[in-house]
Amino acid sequence: MAQQHLEPTEPGPGHVGPVTGEALAGYLRAQATEFLRALRLHRESGAVAGNGAVPPVDAARALRRSARRISGSLHTFRPLLEADWSERMRPELAWVSGTLASEHACEARLERLLLALHRLSGATVFPAQGAAGTGATAQPAPSADRGNLTVGAAKAGALLDRQLTLARTRAHSTALQALGSSRFHAVADNIAVLASEVPLTPAAPSTDLRPLAQAAKDRLKDAAAALPLITAGHPYNAEALVHGLSPDPAPHPQDAPWHQVRLLLRLHRYAREVLRGDLPEVRLLAAGEALDRHRDASEAAAAAAQAARTPRIAPATAYALGVLHADQRHEVEAARFAFQRSWQMEPVSTS
Repeated sequence: MAQQHLEPTEPGPGHVGPVTGEALAGYLRAQATEFLRALRLHRESGAVAGNGAVPPVDAARALRRSARRISGSLHTFRPLLEADWSERMRPELAWVSGTLASEHACEARLERLLLALHRLSGATVFPAQGAAGTGATAQPAPSADRGNLTVGAAKAGALLDRQLTLARTRAHSTALQALGSSRFHAVADNIAVLASEVPLTPAAPSTDLRPLAQAAKDRLKDAAAALPLITAGHPYNAEALVHGLSPDPAPHPQDAPWHQVRLLLRLHRYAREVLRGDLPEVRLLAAGEALDRHRDASEAAAAAAQAARTPRIAPATAYALGVLHADQRHEVEAARFAFQRSWQMEPVSTS
């Protein structure tokens, strides 16, 4: 993926003093250019709408990356942009990013669950949280339980393969339809205009961006402070396991605040990029990776629980899916613990 090219008007890592709307305009132009470059790569690869292919992995990732950054900047710095245009573009960019991400997410979820089943049906039933940084040690399963798990794991894997492959196929079709739609072409046209002309408000070129970036940072800090960090990584979260295996298919209520912190952390990182250029902070990257793992494990646990609700499955299959669900909920707790450790290392800085 091509690296972001910042224009000379943008501040570098050593910049001090006000950072104005001119930097925001340069950043948005650069991201729009990256979006168009990825779109051209997609088309040159022969993945034009209607020929049965979605963008290659690199192109799809680059499209999502730029769409997220443009959308995030429109959110954080919305007082400096024309309101009607900004409010119209943000949901469209979210639609592009989400649509292109869905197929990859299904594929990654299936791979994660099958690997976990393979691991669990071998030496252990309980998840090895120690590898994820909590210090907990996996315990060998009783021989009878291990036998039940081995019997059910193959059928559980086949069931997950059918369900998630079907979901991936549907996501593929949805992406194809989206890329060929007038809606997507309208988004691409708007991005093409953005690459040369950013709709700033009249006062934006001389307005300091730092207060708005600080507000994004404060929202992140407040949301992170509200998380139960003291209990994050607890080796057994009975409430989480009971909820996940209940008949209620609703998203897990414990996970929502963590997902929100993940989104706010992403917005904070993008605001840092606008102010400082593409200069990652190790602490933020580690926290973001932990929250990504949290999201992946949470969604994998939900997929295992959903499969366990399939009517008329064999008891051994249901048992294997229950163990798999518990394993992924333990991974959720381990990711929370990893976030806690990285987040408390040092204060976040945007300047």
